Parts: sequence; C-alpha cells; structure tokens
Amino acid sequence: MNPTKIAVIGAGKIGTMILELLLSTEDFAVTVFDASEDQFALLPALPRLSTICIDVTDEDALAAALKGHFAVLSATPFFLTKHVAKAAVIASVHYLDLTEDVASTEYVKSLAKDADCALIPQCGLAPGFISIVANDVAAKFDDLDTIRMCVGALPQYPSNSLNHNLTWSTDGVINEYCEPCVAVKNGENIMVPALEHLEHFSLDGIKYESFNTSGGLGTLAESLEGKVKNLSYQTIRYPGHRDIMKTLLQDLQLRDHRDLLKQVFENALPATLQDVVLIFVTVSGMKEGQLFQETYANKIYSQEVNGRFHSAIQITTAASICTVLDLLVSGQLPSKGFVRQEEITLKQFLENRFGQYYQSSQTMGLAA
Repeated sequence: MNPTKIAVIGAGKIGTMILELLLSTEDFAVTVFDASEDQFALLPALPRLSTICIDVTDEDALAAALKGHFAVLSATPFFLTKHVAKAAVIASVHYLDLTEDVASTEYVKSLAKDADCALIPQCGLAPGFISIVANDVAAKFDDLDTIRMCVGALPQYPSNSLNHNLTWSTDGVINEYCEPCVAVKNGENIMVPALEHLEHFSLDGIKYESFNTSGGLGTLAESLEGKVKNLSYQTIRYPGHRDIMKTLLQDLQLRDHRDLLKQVFENALPATLQDVVLIFVTVSGMKEGQLFQETYANKIYSQEVNGRFHSAIQITTAASICTVLDLLVSGQLPSKGFVRQEEITLKQFLENRFGQYYQSSQTMGLAA
C-alpha cells in the first residue's frame, strides 16, 4: 500500500517532531514546507521525506503545491495559519493546525461552511487534548457545575526570576498572555482578561500558580453551552511568574510592543529540552443526586523518541496532531466541514499509536 502523503507547514521544533512521529511508521510520506532553506538542513535524514521552500502567504502557490496531499498540518506561528487554511480549502486538502489564536479559529470555522474537506483546528495540547479530557470527564455527570482546565509546560530546573525557559513558540506565549480569554461564568459565555484569576495549588509537593490565558479553551464553551455553570482555562507556572509578566505587559506596556518583548525573551531566556508538561482538569457537578468531583492529572516529561531526545511540549503537541490525523485517515472523524476536538473520545485518543505518548507518562490518574 502506498504511504499517505502529508504536508507539514513549518520546519521548526514542532514541525520536526511531527514528521519524526509520522515517519516512524511506514504509513506516511511527508513534504515539509518552509520559507527558509536553512531550516531544511536541520531536519533529520529520514525516508519518505521531501521539502519545498515556499512563502505560505502566497495562498495560490501554496494551494498548487498542496495538490495530491491527503492533509496539511500547520505548525507555523498563529498569524500564518489563515493563509494555510485558505490554501487547503482551495486545494481540497484536509487541514489541521495547532493554533491557540481565537480569531484564527473563527476564520477556519467560516471557511469550513463551504469546504469539501475537513478543517480541524486546535489539535495540540491546549487547545486540543485538554478539551478531549474535560469533555470525557464531564460526560460522566448528570448535571455540570464547574470545569477547570489547567495546562503548563515548565522547565524541570528553573534558574531565573521568571522561573521559566523557552519551551514553546515565543509568539504563541505572548499572544495567549495578551489576548482576552473565553470563559463561562454563571451559565453565560463571557470574555475575561488574560493574567487574571490567580490561583495556587500543589502537586507532588511542588507549588504552582495558574491564571487566565487565551485560546486554551478551544471550542468547548460552545459545545457545552447551556450545560455548564462555570468553565475556565488557565496556564500553570511556578509561583511569581504571573506578577512579573503583568509588570512587563501592563505596567511597562510591552503588550503594545510585542516584537520588542519577543526579542527580549529570545535573547534573555535560554531554551531547554528538560521540561515537564502538567495537565490538570477538575470537574464538579451532580451525579446520582450527589454533588461530586472528579480530577484528571498527568505529568509528561521530556524523553527520547526514536533515538533523539525531545522536550515534553514537543512530544505532547506533535503526538496530539498526529493522533487526530491518524483518526481522520482511518475514517473515525468526519471528512468534511468543521471538526471540534471534543468530538474525539479520550478512549479513541489514548488507544491510538501516537496518543499513547500520553499514557507512557507519569499519570496520577482519574480520582473521585
């Protein structure tokens, strides 16, 4: 059987992890698209891998290059996803992305109305897997009260006052710290400011803080509209991080100078592969006439995959979008229109060969 042809847009850390996972099987052939030829020199030498240097903002040229591929997976910064989505629709190629940007997802949703291919945004960790977990736990309740979803990609060995290292897209982090956040409060869908609603908790004897950030909720607020009283998404960090970010973004007004803030971060904060991803979901509501609570908690550490060491955020993000792709290829997801993450069951996800990267971690289980 011929391998399924997949296009991956972006030859950065996440794009590279995606192609490594896909090409670890014999079921896929991957074409990597990037605007920089230099990026291709950094890719591992793998079979069934080809490259195309292209400006993805040229939607017609990109659409022409996508012809013949089953799907395109966008691993670009959030501000480029609209171009990739439009090109995919023009080429009638299935589209998946990792964006946390709310406006980009709304644009993808608008394209899906007339598309003859599937458009599946937010296929990463958060948004993405976190919504699948929350929806699965919520389905066990007769009536829902509160769902709290928290995710963090943290350095295992923090060594600066921010208690943070670069583990993810700098553009993406700044965007989710600045943009307003979707939430549900007292049954109403509302927008709340980023960096607010600071909370503290401990896990395995380690102290953490969490606070509102944009995008992680995905489409879950729409899917659970009228069914849940309170719903929120927060990012997990080590204590003190939020206060420093508020000073930088609000008091020093760097939210209006994001390019400068990006330059500061990338010159001052070292990157690391030694990270840990925390996933923490708590659901409360009525079950058999009693107020009840269930919690899913999971820690995933950086590890070696296919002979190369990768960060936890690389592994979890890439494993998520590869799982969704695998489910689409096997006919377990709709092949046309807009597809939400919460249409995937947790059982489907974890039983998938790529989704199993979430099971091989230190799972603290689902506890009532």
